[in-house]
Amino acid sequence: MAHKCYSICDEGNIRNLVSARDPQLAEKFDRFLFESYIEDNKLVKWCPSVPHCGNAVRVENDEYCEVECVCGLQFCFSCSYEAHSPCSCLMWELWVRKCKDQSGSIDWITKNTRSCPKCHKSVLKNGGCNLVKCICGQPFCWLCGAVSAKENTRSTGHQCGRYKIEHREETEPALKELSRYTHYYNHYKAHVDSLKDEEKLKEKLEQNLATLESRELETKDFSWVSNGFYRLTRSRKILLHSYAFAYFMFGDELFKDEMSSQEKTIKQNLFEDQQQQLETNVERLSMFLEEQFAKYPKNRILELRTQVITLSAVTDKLCKKLYDCIENELLGPLQQATHIIAPYRSKGVERASELPAKPEATKDEEGTNYEGH
Repeated sequence: MAHKCYSICDEGNIRNLVSARDPQLAEKFDRFLFESYIEDNKLVKWCPSVPHCGNAVRVENDEYCEVECVCGLQFCFSCSYEAHSPCSCLMWELWVRKCKDQSGSIDWITKNTRSCPKCHKSVLKNGGCNLVKCICGQPFCWLCGAVSAKENTRSTGHQCGRYKIEHREETEPALKELSRYTHYYNHYKAHVDSLKDEEKLKEKLEQNLATLESRELETKDFSWVSNGFYRLTRSRKILLHSYAFAYFMFGDELFKDEMSSQEKTIKQNLFEDQQQQLETNVERLSMFLEEQFAKYPKNRILELRTQVITLSAVTDKLCKKLYDCIENELLGPLQQATHIIAPYRSKGVERASELPAKPEATKDEEGTNYEGH
């Protein structure tokens, strides 16, 4: 430009000038504008996929949500971790970190404790005698885990090496906390494992559907199978994250001074009641979908169809109730801005359209559509 020229050279003119001299430099210029747009806009974010898919997604008006990139990855838009509601971002970050830190402790518990055959809590032997007594009052053999109603193992056929030392009901605080973490982790891990098994169930369901469609049945609508499977996996993810949420919600790490002991107990009972109802119905739904229904008689297929449809609807409502409980009864009264959770969506995580990698295509009217998923 000439000296003291006040003409404005916009992005289009710059791009044309650069392209005429160096097409590759023009591409770098476009990329720079695109990256600058993403970095400066809190409603636009790169997909955190590894390896990176090269896509960016944009949300409408709320950054506390879960989205799905066109590459298929579902993630929390706020923190870029995997979708983790009903955990807040901070809770999930702390849970992931704690699971890594405590992996050695879990191994230690496995090697050095036994599960009580009555209440299933971990018991640490604090004496030489192989007859141990859980704090619930149940005596059992340390060697084989068998229940015993006797104080002396010799009368029950067990040979213990030493005289039984009295069990101390008050364990060390560190061991209590480790036992508490193990409880939540084991339930969390059980649902993670179930989810993996149920992903394998998808192929089996597709085979059952193919068989059903080949039969001469009055109805040809078997969408209840795929809808039931979707509801199962969606609810299973919510359940596994709910145990990480409960660990922090009712522990001392985040909310020690926010609730009295009595208030915490009331809220924990309320939450666990909702959680248990959801868990019961999820397991029933899983049980029905695992049935070999492809060759069932017509009346049994209709019966199973009604059961799956009903359970899917009930499970959906229970998921919504669990989120309402967390948002209104648990987190709401605390007014914690750092513990906002993504809202529950019955149809699942929003699938975002790909954000075009051109700076001129980043206007509000382009690339903002969502498809229900």
